[in-house]
Amino acid sequence: MTGPGPGRAALVLGRTVRARAARGSTARAMHAAAAALVLLALGAVAVRGVAEVRVALAFTALIALGECVRITLPGDREQAPIGAAGALAYALLGPLRGLPTAHGTLQVVAVTGIGLLLGWLPGLAPHRPGRPYRRPPWADPARRESAARRLLSVGFAAAVFQPLYNGGLVDRFSPEGPAYGAFLTTVAALAALCDATLAALLRASATGLRFPAALEDELRSLFGIGSAIVATGMLVSLAAGEVGLWALPLFCTPLLLAQISFRRAAAVRATTGQTIASLARATEVAGYTPHGHARRVADTACALGRELGLGTRELALLEYAALMHDVGQLSLVEPVPDGATALLSCAEQQRIARLGSEVISRTGVPRQVAEQVARLADPCSGPAGGEGPVPLAARIIRVANAHDDLLTAARGRGLGEAVGRLEALEVLRLGRGRVYDARVVDALARVGGQGRG
Repeated sequence: MTGPGPGRAALVLGRTVRARAARGSTARAMHAAAAALVLLALGAVAVRGVAEVRVALAFTALIALGECVRITLPGDREQAPIGAAGALAYALLGPLRGLPTAHGTLQVVAVTGIGLLLGWLPGLAPHRPGRPYRRPPWADPARRESAARRLLSVGFAAAVFQPLYNGGLVDRFSPEGPAYGAFLTTVAALAALCDATLAALLRASATGLRFPAALEDELRSLFGIGSAIVATGMLVSLAAGEVGLWALPLFCTPLLLAQISFRRAAAVRATTGQTIASLARATEVAGYTPHGHARRVADTACALGRELGLGTRELALLEYAALMHDVGQLSLVEPVPDGATALLSCAEQQRIARLGSEVISRTGVPRQVAEQVARLADPCSGPAGGEGPVPLAARIIRVANAHDDLLTAARGRGLGEAVGRLEALEVLRLGRGRVYDARVVDALARVGGQGRG
């Protein structure tokens, strides 16, 4: 297997360039498809005219308002739940107060596109001194990708529902009966699956995460705010058949309250992140570990986790544990030279890991983080003390930590970066399958130890 010398560095650089090119090509293809769909829809509406103008304006306003009221989900992903629910409701809108509608697929896309653009208008306001600078919406790749996904997934839902409704096939189902609700649920579920697939494609190309893991992450998110968006969209489309446009503000209110709850949860996550950052820096401030060691170990661990197919939640827990893996060193009377715990005996490493786990378990971070830290010094060749197999995250952190410790030692001896990386990898290979997990060491060879130097 190729070692991380100059040739390996070129290989890693080439992989990075290819990953960025893949991300750019995937995003560009999605943007182009969404733009072409919107232009086609606007042209068709301009030629044929707007059906039910008052209804179209109401849904345009709802989508625009929802775009202005956004939330940030785990993984720094932004979402506009009310706007997404409003667009889905318009795509699934059949009768309105008992009267048939005839807006069709292309008008749904046109209304969604105009609503998105109107929702971007507040971002055009001039920057005020003393306030954090925010890029205009069109300059934010995440906003562009979110808009493209919304247009394509809503267009898909409308393309499935509207032709069947306007063709009279849906009339076989009574709007009050279970068959009509089951049909709406099926279309909404397919639209959600379409959106999750598009999001997974973008995420996989952007981060290097394997597509199945990225898709699993997106599908998991459907059980959070995603399920609320789908349910609200269906509920609005059904309720509009009975109460008319009053259903829009009335049945979107619960979703607005859910957004407030998500904002509070985000504040809790931010507090947890600050706690973790403080603990991670405590060993550096006290002189037990070199500056930046925890961050480098976390970066390398996350690169290994992505290479091994971990999802977003698993990667977040892995990063937390990697940042705090050395907390147990604070119990030592004398610091380990250069904080290199990988050079200590196995028993001493395990003692430090368990002491650190006890500290972490009292900080309010997820329980899995303390468990991962407690097990990161256990041999990977078999269970220790009857506690069961060592978690993959613990095995990853052990390799990432040893890699940085060995690199630090090599730099202290005056070795160059390429030679130091090659030497560190060879040392890890000597313990492959016995001290260090073979899959993780092989993954390190592939990614080249991407911690920040």
